[in-house]
Formats: sequence, C-alpha cells, structure tokens
Amino acid sequence: MDVSILLLSLLIGAIVTYFSGDKLASKVALLFSLVSFMLSLNILYSYSNGNDVSLVREWISLPKISFALLADGFSLVMVLLTTILTPLIVFSSFGKSVENAKKFYALVLFMSFAMTGTFLAADGLLYYIFWELALIPIYFIALVWGNGDIEERKKDVLKFFIYTLAGSLFMLVAFAYLYTKAESFLLQDLYKLNLSFQEQTWIFLAFFLAYAIKIPIIPFHSWQANVYQKAPTIGTMLLSGIMLKMGLYSIIRWQLPIAPQAAKEYLPILVGLSIAGVIYGSILALRQKDLKRLLAYSSLAHVGLIAAGCYTLTIDGIHGAVHQMIAHGFVIVGLFFAAEIIYRRYNTYAIGELGGIRSQAPKFTSLFLIVVVASVGLPGTYNFVGEFTVLYSLSQINIWFVILGGLTIILGAYYMLKMFQNVMLGETNSNSFSEVTIYETITLVLIISFLLFFGLYPKPITDLVHPSLNEIFSTINSLK
Repeated sequence: MDVSILLLSLLIGAIVTYFSGDKLASKVALLFSLVSFMLSLNILYSYSNGNDVSLVREWISLPKISFALLADGFSLVMVLLTTILTPLIVFSSFGKSVENAKKFYALVLFMSFAMTGTFLAADGLLYYIFWELALIPIYFIALVWGNGDIEERKKDVLKFFIYTLAGSLFMLVAFAYLYTKAESFLLQDLYKLNLSFQEQTWIFLAFFLAYAIKIPIIPFHSWQANVYQKAPTIGTMLLSGIMLKMGLYSIIRWQLPIAPQAAKEYLPILVGLSIAGVIYGSILALRQKDLKRLLAYSSLAHVGLIAAGCYTLTIDGIHGAVHQMIAHGFVIVGLFFAAEIIYRRYNTYAIGELGGIRSQAPKFTSLFLIVVVASVGLPGTYNFVGEFTVLYSLSQINIWFVILGGLTIILGAYYMLKMFQNVMLGETNSNSFSEVTIYETITLVLIISFLLFFGLYPKPITDLVHPSLNEIFSTINSLK
C-alpha cells in the first residue's frame, strides 16, 4: 500500500469538510478521520506482514529534495496515535455548537495531515515543511475559536507562533548545513555523516531549540499554560495530545542519531533540565486555581519525564519514552475533555466555583476518576508502563536522577487527587450538573479502555516499535 494515500485522505478530507457547510462539517470530518484511521491500520497490517510501505520519490533535483516517507514501527505507532486521537477529538465535540464549523473542522483535519506528515517524513526539508504546516491551523484555531479576552488571546497566540517559528528557523539552518555535507536531505544519508564534535554540537543545539519550545522543556515553556488555557478544548487536545509529541519523536528520530557525541557530552544537563521541568511543572500545578492551567502544568511535568527518558541514551529510556508518549496522549486528551464536560455545564474552569458533582453525576465521577488515577501512573494503567521504564533508565545514569524524577509520581498524585476532591466532592454547586451524554460517555470509555488494555498488556506496542528503536539506538552507539 502506498503510504502517501493516508496523507492524501486527510488533505482531501480537510478540503471536503470546508465545502460541506457548517451543518455537515463535524460529521464529514469524523468520516474522513475514521477513513484515515482505517488506512493507517491497513499500512500497519502490510508492515507487519513484511511488506515495504515506505516511499521515496525524487521531488526537486536542485537542491536534491525527495518526497520520502518512512513507515517503520516507530513512525507507525505515532501515526496511529494521531489517527486514533483525531476522530476521538472530533467526536468529543458532538453536541456542542461551533461557529463557522466548516472552517474549524477543516483546520483540525489539515493539522492532522501536517502532524502525520511530520511523523512519516524521511527527508529533512520535507520534514521541516510538515513541521511548519502544523503550526498554521493551530494558530487560527486558538486565535479565532479560543476563550477569554480577545486582546490577551491575540498576544498569547502570537507569542506561541513567534516562539515556535523562531526555534524552527534554527533547525532549518541546521538542515542547510547538513545538506552541504551530505548533498542530500534524506534521513539515511544524514545518519551516515561523520561530523566533528564541534559540528555536532551546533547541529544538536539548533535542533534542541526547536524541540524544546515545541515540547516544551523549561526554560522554553512560557507560552504553554496561557495557550492551553486560551485555546478551545479541541485545540488544547491537539496541542497536548499530539503536537508536542512531534518534538519528542524528533529527538529520537533526528537529533540523537545525527549528533550523538554532543548528546552524550551534554547528557547531565539535558536530563537535569528535563527533570527540573518535572518538579517545576508539578509545583506550579499545585498552585493553580484554574482547571485547564492545572492540567497544562501537569502536562509540562509529564513531558519533562519523557524528555529525560529520551536523553538517557539508553534503549530502556527510549522505549519508556515512546510508551509514555502514547499514554500521555490519551490521558491528557481524557483530562481536558473531562474539564470541557464540566465547562459545558458550569461555564467556568475556576476550581473554587466547583464541587459536589459526584452526588449529581456518579457515572461521570467514576469515569473521571479512572482517567485521574491513570494520569498518576497507577499500576495497571498504561502510564505506569512508561513511567516505570523511564525511571529505570534514569537509575542506570545516576541515582539522584531517578529520585528527583520519581517526584512526578508523588507530586502528581497529590495535585491530581486534590483537584479531584475540590472539583468532584465537597459541597454541591448551586447549579445542577447533568449526567454525561452518550457522546461524552463513548469518548471517555474509549480512552479508558485503551489505557487499561495496554496498561495490562503493552506487548503489541513494544513488539511494534522495538526493531526500529533498536536500529536507531545502534546508529547512536556506532557514532558515539
């Protein structure tokens, strides 16, 4: 199967959604997102049967740029994350009125197209194009359909756009330099380069700036909480559930294999910054009075641990990081959707104005509690698999790293359970809280089912990603 058909289906879906009109837009977007999911399953089936589903076509002769797509276990699992979460995110909006729906859902599908392309691209310039394309739809989604004061929203969204664009320009310069060495942008050719330590250092730092802003890693995180808060919930889900994974994926796929000596040299600093994000994000989450901001800083803490796993330069750390990327995608989408359910009924994210929901909506309370305990890595949930593996990898580097990194479990449990108590228990809010609808129930049940199934049986994902991760790890070691 030609893997480019998957990208084409999402792009066509965005166009058809735009011309379908506001009444049908959400249904058309859901249909095309489900088609893309089925196509990704078909690609996975072909790959599992030993077929080559990658694609390399000459695109531009001078400079030499190829339309190259790499579909191995690692990229496929990230594509599956995107194509599973996209229909879930679209479906979660059913029952809620969206102004200019055709434009909104067309942008959602276009963003999914760009993110999928980023995970599949095996040519540096093609990868950069998809990377930048993903920024355009989320800019308009957050700006036009966001929450709060319009002037503040403009300021925060523009800051996010400029930050990420500026970081990406350094990455473009790095690719331009690599082209002068390899006379190619192809990933396989860049892997073969024998760069000096000084060259690797500059390439590594250029990539790091782009990825650290996107993930984000402190001190490049200042845009995150404001944009997560101001963006509509669907936009926040796309940002936190999928888009930040572009940076984490790229660390493993592009940064470490191209500049492994620099990664080894700066390992203590990189892991230290990542773990600092765990502690910093957790402390800020403890102080939040707005539910979306609390979840934003919770995400900052969790992705700090994932980044630390990537930068351990151990196979266990990389495996754990990939598991945690996928688990975090489902958990954070579930948490933000639960916050959206509350907002639909109370029209507020202020934790101090909530309370007593359990007595009015026991079904929602139970579903929300499962997502909460999954977010803190309770054994039996998928988050536990990734967190345990990452912490184990940190213990191989320095015992203090695992001790400090482990604080994410303790602090995470504290601020998440405290939030649950304040929001769901206690005195009842003066306004009534209706039980979750069928659409809301299905969305949460699907998310929970995934987290519980792979929490108990992560082997299918491990088997899928192991060959490609082992190949990347071998490339890193051969160039150290």
